[in-house]
Amino acid sequence: MGVRITDTTLRDGHQSLWATRMATKDMIPILEKLDSVGYHSLEVWGGATFDVCLRYLDEDPWERLRTIKRYVKRTPLQMLLRGQSLVGYQHYPDDVVAAFIGRAVSNGIDIIRIFDALNDLRNMEFPIRVAKKEGAHVQGAVVYTISPVHTIEHFLDVARQLEEMGVDSICIKDMAGLLAPPVAYELVKLFKENLKVPVQLHSHYIGGLALGSYLEAARAGVDIVDTASCPLAFGASQPPVETVVRALAGTPYDTGLDLELLFEIAEYFDGVRRELGYERGVTRLSDMWVFQHQVPGGMISNLVNQLKEQKAAHRINEVLREIPRVRAELGYPPLVTPTSQIVGTQAVLNVLLGERYKVVPEEVKNYVRGFYGRPPAPVDEEVKRRIIGDEEPITGRPADYLPPRLEEARREIGDLAESEEDVISYALFPQVARKFLEDRKAGRLNPGRREEKKAEKKEEGTRSQGQIDVREVKKDMNLKDIVELIRALEETGVTELNLESEGVKVSIKRGGGTEPSVSIKSSVASEQPASSPAKEEASPSPAAEIVEVRAPLVGTFYRAPAPDAPPFVEVGSRVKPGQTLCIIEAMKLMNEITAEVAGRVVEILVENGQPVEYGQVLFRLEKE
Repeated sequence: MGVRITDTTLRDGHQSLWATRMATKDMIPILEKLDSVGYHSLEVWGGATFDVCLRYLDEDPWERLRTIKRYVKRTPLQMLLRGQSLVGYQHYPDDVVAAFIGRAVSNGIDIIRIFDALNDLRNMEFPIRVAKKEGAHVQGAVVYTISPVHTIEHFLDVARQLEEMGVDSICIKDMAGLLAPPVAYELVKLFKENLKVPVQLHSHYIGGLALGSYLEAARAGVDIVDTASCPLAFGASQPPVETVVRALAGTPYDTGLDLELLFEIAEYFDGVRRELGYERGVTRLSDMWVFQHQVPGGMISNLVNQLKEQKAAHRINEVLREIPRVRAELGYPPLVTPTSQIVGTQAVLNVLLGERYKVVPEEVKNYVRGFYGRPPAPVDEEVKRRIIGDEEPITGRPADYLPPRLEEARREIGDLAESEEDVISYALFPQVARKFLEDRKAGRLNPGRREEKKAEKKEEGTRSQGQIDVREVKKDMNLKDIVELIRALEETGVTELNLESEGVKVSIKRGGGTEPSVSIKSSVASEQPASSPAKEEASPSPAAEIVEVRAPLVGTFYRAPAPDAPPFVEVGSRVKPGQTLCIIEAMKLMNEITAEVAGRVVEILVENGQPVEYGQVLFRLEKE
């Protein structure tokens, strides 16, 4: 039997090239043709698709899955699961994991590919057990990377343990396109000789190695490879199916797929690409630097391109040298979500601030504390002390430190949830899902909306000389951090510094001889329904001392549940020091804003789901 193929166009293809912005309505017209190709599977769900459906496309990801299943009747549907993190950016407790996987299978998923960023099998064991119980084909993924501790023997050991856990197949997950063809042959051959289950290879074209690696893997006996339709292939995506099919035609590895049908499908996707205004995937010089820094996707390549375009190229080599250094100090984590963001962000901050680990994001601290799992190698002791002091990292399975969440989520979301799937969505992304469910109830949804794409293009066309654009700066950018960044500007000669990600932008400009100006904006404003700021208020007592609670960062305001009735902090609520007043979402993460004093809420000046600026007044409290 020849090599079989999994098509990734409807998941990883548009996640890698289109920021996951393909809507369900773009998929429906081509689903039946995709189903007729004879693919091993269609990867259609998981990864970033769940979050983006709710956040940017006004779509219910569960309904997307059900819709695809109605049209695809022959080909198994596949999803990508981030181990205990499911489709999110943090670990979830076991009750949420079990509920999510159960509903994923009942709504149409046949194959679940499960991986952990650190190859920490403790983060995969429970999801694998649940998925097996639910009747899915479970594929255990071995994350491939290059480091002194990641040997061929290490990868085989991980694969063997996954097989012992009962997985039905093994995937070699080369998320950064680092797998060279000779190594692909050696690794696949080793797996085939030592494992009883089928072996699949997943790679990205970013550095141009993937096609050669697929051909060598075929010679070594690989069972399945991942490809995408040509308009959504190349670049940071997978190799094109058309090329792989042609390269293997007439050999013992012949896929048996119909090239004419594949080109009909490619013509459709190319039309969608043109309509949405996306460029074809290409491999640039900066993409090929992935061989050095190993960070997949657009985070570092965007930084490098923008530094060069904006005449700040003197910083490129600093950042690219710093990334491997930080990675080594943090124990050589494979650079895949979320560890690529953790390492890359710390490296960028180290370079920009001129002092290493002067500012450490909370995610880096949690990584060092062990809450993402066990690093492949020990964290450098001096760096560990600098990040978490004398605190001792946890040694157990990270999820064991998480209390059950599902029933609490059910109580919090209440009547807004019309199904068990709604409850699970809320448990995964509380603020985003609540906003989606509120909009659905009010009839405000616009399925497939992509206004932020236009905003990004407009912004891209107005960049000025001397600007630095860093895509993955963390959520907790406060006044102290901004002051440090202003100081860093003084040493660089760069006239403008922009820090932005997921709707949050800090812009610091320096003019000749003038004081720096700081502008903090939220680009998600264009995505929110137009509304005037709320101003709920109650009369304070005469001569009362009023305390203002201001936003410490830019993001989106969400109401927070109160510990006692009523369900949310409202005007008239009495609060205690340390009590959560609201949540500001920024950089895909949720930040609790707490009361510093005991008091009574006399004014709430923002609405649920409203973008807020740095320093904007959110609440006024009458101090007690």
